Amino acid sequence: MVNSKHTKSVLFGFTFVLILFMTNGAIFAFAQSSAPDNTLVGVVMKGANVNQKQAREATPLPPANYFDESFKLISEAGLNHVRFLFYWEAYEKNPELFMKELDAVANAADKYGIKVIYDNHQWHTSSWLEKRGTGFPVALFENNSLYPKDGGGNVEKPAKTWWSNFWDRSIKDVQGNDAWKLQSDFLKKVVTKLDSHASTAGYEILSEPHVDTVNEWAKIGKFNSFMTDELRTVTQKSILYSMNVPVDLKGPINLSPENLAKMAPTNKENVMFKISVYGIPDRDQYQKQRFDIFLKTRALTGIPLYIGEWNNVVRTQVNGLFTLDPTKSGLNQDNTVAMLQSFKKENVSGSAFWKWDYNDAPTASFNIVLLQNGTLKPTQYYTILKNAVAAVY
Repeated sequence: MVNSKHTKSVLFGFTFVLILFMTNGAIFAFAQSSAPDNTLVGVVMKGANVNQKQAREATPLPPANYFDESFKLISEAGLNHVRFLFYWEAYEKNPELFMKELDAVANAADKYGIKVIYDNHQWHTSSWLEKRGTGFPVALFENNSLYPKDGGGNVEKPAKTWWSNFWDRSIKDVQGNDAWKLQSDFLKKVVTKLDSHASTAGYEILSEPHVDTVNEWAKIGKFNSFMTDELRTVTQKSILYSMNVPVDLKGPINLSPENLAKMAPTNKENVMFKISVYGIPDRDQYQKQRFDIFLKTRALTGIPLYIGEWNNVVRTQVNGLFTLDPTKSGLNQDNTVAMLQSFKKENVSGSAFWKWDYNDAPTASFNIVLLQNGTLKPTQYYTILKNAVAAVY
């Protein structure tokens, strides 16, 4: 004979679960908002006032509810994480608006239970060196003939010279202040603003530092050690350091697990190594070799891997440089699931899909949302990512 008390308990439990599933999607979204192993699974988000170019005209701003609506949609997609990009030069352009925006992000993340890693981003070094670039402030370039305005921020001589001098710690502002110390002081201000928020997961020192010669690996390690030690005076949350660019497997910089390991800070406690993955790791020989190098680097350092950017793109060679080809790049349900499965298989600490932005991009799969008539509208890639996360995690 079945115990009647046990029967009632089972029926109550079944009824409770049924009620949860019959309730509107808010319950389902909450239940799906974190992976069972606490892996960070989310998106890269671009802001507005933290994204302004110091040496260029201001870019358009999003709707007033951009962050609240974004974090709401991210939570409803079953994601638990945002890697939020900011640029040092944007702070120098308008510190008040910069910090106000960080407040808005942290408050929205708290509200929806999303863990945020704040990334000190750069792309093509600085807006001083080229129109598309953004990152380091103008004061580290102006009044120096080695770094002429619009001289080029990627593979051009002014950029290579500047990065070489940066790793030698010889870059100074117009008052003679050391660039490393200036950056650490800036990052401490960011940490002081954000560290008390429950949603704050950590901070990335500098995204995708440039490496042009083989002797720069160890110098970057000294830089990361300095920044980590400085930040440890104000936070015990995660600190991330980034892979370099270019990820050139056959070039003179000798990209290898051993050299990548030299970039690690001396203090490895609660540190992650950020990498980018723009293709299924076994899609072709380059992607496989690239991913294997990062896995071997993890084995050497003991530092967890964090995939700070991922998507599926194809690059073609133009005038000796590999350039993203929007017409050949693409993302579907199958390859999205495949990428997340590969990340899960290799036990990465987290991943962030590129990207969440109110400004549209030429590459279709880079647009997880679009701004239409002042309203954020999820695209097909939002649904693809949402379904893939549900399937894998």
